[in-house]
Amino acid sequence: MSDIKLEISIKEDNIDLFKRCVRKLLDSTFIVGEKDERLYKFIARESNRQDISDYLRMAGFDVLVDTNVKIAMLKPYEADLEVTGLKRSNVVTFTTEQYHLLLVLWSVYLENLGYNEENLVMRGDLIDKIKAYAVDIDKRKLSTALALFKKYSLINFDEKDKTEEAIITLYPSLQFGWDIVQFKEISAQYLSDVPSYEDSEGLCDDQDEYIDEEQIEDMEEE
Repeated sequence: MSDIKLEISIKEDNIDLFKRCVRKLLDSTFIVGEKDERLYKFIARESNRQDISDYLRMAGFDVLVDTNVKIAMLKPYEADLEVTGLKRSNVVTFTTEQYHLLLVLWSVYLENLGYNEENLVMRGDLIDKIKAYAVDIDKRKLSTALALFKKYSLINFDEKDKTEEAIITLYPSLQFGWDIVQFKEISAQYLSDVPSYEDSEGLCDDQDEYIDEEQIEDMEEE
């Protein structure tokens, strides 16, 4: 490995935003433009993104900015992928139930695209979807999973509101919230366990809105 050289210069007016962006990425992996507009606008600027990227590489990380969906994402620095102890340093392993729920949330997100500026679902409607997709998750595990997804800026909601009318905001970061290897295992298991809903609302193997192999390959490339 070559020597590491860090040469960045942050203007005084930008120091606070620089620090907040770095800490936000390290704490929750994502900066979502819809949620943290000021931070996203800062990191989306090429010069700022490069400074943050150079800084993060010192610790084995890098940053990906997707201007299409307006998110910034912490990721492993490619040059360090094979370094022992760094490869999975920012990867959270979800439980099987959490992955099943993530699949449902992603499906709902896709269904809602284009209808409103914000992508929203009521808690009661989400629970109905969970039941329709035969996801085995109880109330306690559901609350734990939703809180975890909120921490990592995949969704947002008022944790004090436990009613069925509670609004959950779905963020485009949901499409990046996968460990691809585990995702393939869980999705294959999910499809084998879920019955066909040809005569009722549900998720079918050939449903266009479901993540197919081509989408998985796209995520792997990103």
